[in-house]
Amino acid sequence: MTPAGLRGAISVLALAPTLAACSVERAPGGSAYDSTDAAELEGPVVRRVPVRPAAFSADMWRPPADSEIPNDSLGASIRRGLALVLHTTDSLPRYAPGKISCTNCHVGAGRNDDAAPLTGSHARFPKYMDRAGAVVALADRVNYCFTRSLAGTKLPADSREMADILAYIAFISRGVPVGVKTHGADGLLSMPRLVGDAARGGEVFRTTCAACHGPEGQGGPGIPALWGPRSYSVGASMAREERAASFIWHNMPYGRPKSLTPQQAFDVAAFVNAQPRPDSPGKELDWPLGGAPPDVPYDTRSDHRAYRPPPVLPRANPAGAIVPQPPRAAAASP
Repeated sequence: MTPAGLRGAISVLALAPTLAACSVERAPGGSAYDSTDAAELEGPVVRRVPVRPAAFSADMWRPPADSEIPNDSLGASIRRGLALVLHTTDSLPRYAPGKISCTNCHVGAGRNDDAAPLTGSHARFPKYMDRAGAVVALADRVNYCFTRSLAGTKLPADSREMADILAYIAFISRGVPVGVKTHGADGLLSMPRLVGDAARGGEVFRTTCAACHGPEGQGGPGIPALWGPRSYSVGASMAREERAASFIWHNMPYGRPKSLTPQQAFDVAAFVNAQPRPDSPGKELDWPLGGAPPDVPYDTRSDHRAYRPPPVLPRANPAGAIVPQPPRAAAASP
C-alpha cells in the first residue's frame, strides 16, 4: 500500500467510532425514528443527512399478538387496557352501565379490519373530526365511544383507566408511522346507498338475529343489547342506518358474515334503529360547520334535519354524557 493509501485507510478507521455513534435506531416495523439523522462519509468529513423512514406497507403490517405484551409495568397497563375493552360493562359499570362493551363493535379486541378496528389509531390522532368540527385527541375519541356508543359517562382524561386503554391502543398500533392509514382506518367500511325497509328488517331480525340478541333486542351473555335503555345512544355512529348496515353485512350473523344481502343488512338496520334508545345530550351541536351525513337521526343546529328519528330515552347522568367540544383553530391569514 502506498503512503497516501495508508493515510486514507487510517483516516477511515479513525472515523469508525464516530459513524457507529451516528447509527440510526430503527423503530418497530423498520422505520427510523424521525429525531435521528444518518451519518454520511465525504472523504475525511462526516456530514449528517435527514433520514427517510422505510416504506410502510399496510398489506404487510400486522398488529402485535397478545403474547408480545412485555412483562413489565407497561405490559401490566396494556393488559389492563385489553381487559377494559373486552369486559367494559363488568370492569367499569359506573362509566358503562349498559349492555355493550367496546369489543362488541371493535370486534376481535379491535383487530378486525371489517369492524372499526382500533389498530393503527394511535398513529392517527390527534385528527380532525367533521362531527366535532375540530381537532380531537385520542382520549376524547375514546370518550365519544363511552358517552355515545356505550350510552355511558366519560372517563376522566387523567384516570388510570384512560391511560390503560390508551396504552393498549398504542400497543396494537406498534410500527405504524404517524399519520399513516391502515386497513379499516376510516371506521366501518362504506356501503352502497340503499334505503332500508323496517318491516322487512323486522322479519329478518326475528328469523336470523333474535336467537342471540333476544326478541326484544335485549341481548344475552356477552351479546349486546340493540335497543332499549342499555343499548347505544341516538348519537352513536351505529344509530345511522348506513353505518349499522355496514357492521351488520360485514360481521353478522356472528360466524356467518356477508351471508345477508346488502339490502337485508339495510332492512335490519332500519328496523333496529327505529326502536327506542338512549338520548345523546348535546347532539344538536354536532357538525357545527354543516355537512352532516344524510342518515343522521337527529336535528343539528347547523343545517340537518333528522332522518327517521327513533324514540329517545332520558339519560340518568346527562352532564356526564357530554364530552366538551374541543377548541377550534383559527383560520390562517391569507
